[in-house]
Amino acid sequence: MSQTTMVRVDSRGRLTIPKAIREAMSVKPGDLFRLRPRGSALHCSKAENPFDLLAEHALKEHREGKTISLEEWAKREGVSLEEE
Repeated sequence: MSQTTMVRVDSRGRLTIPKAIREAMSVKPGDLFRLRPRGSALHCSKAENPFDLLAEHALKEHREGKTISLEEWAKREGVSLEEE
C-alpha cells in the first residue's frame, strides 16, 4: 500500500488511521507505534514487542525440534542443577 492519505488532528491531538490501512497492516487495538519527528514530517511505524518476537522465535525452534531440555543443556555446559 503506497498511497498517500490525508487525516485531520482532532481536538485532543489524535490522528485516526483509516480502516483500509489498519486492515492492510493488521493494526489492532492496543498495538504500539513508534513516532519519529523529521522536520515537518512525522514517521510512524508499527512497534514490535521484543518479548513477543522472542516467544515466537522460541516456539518456532521448539516446533522444529531445535531445542533441548534444561537437563541436557546443564550436562553439556557442566552446570549443576542441584541446590547447594
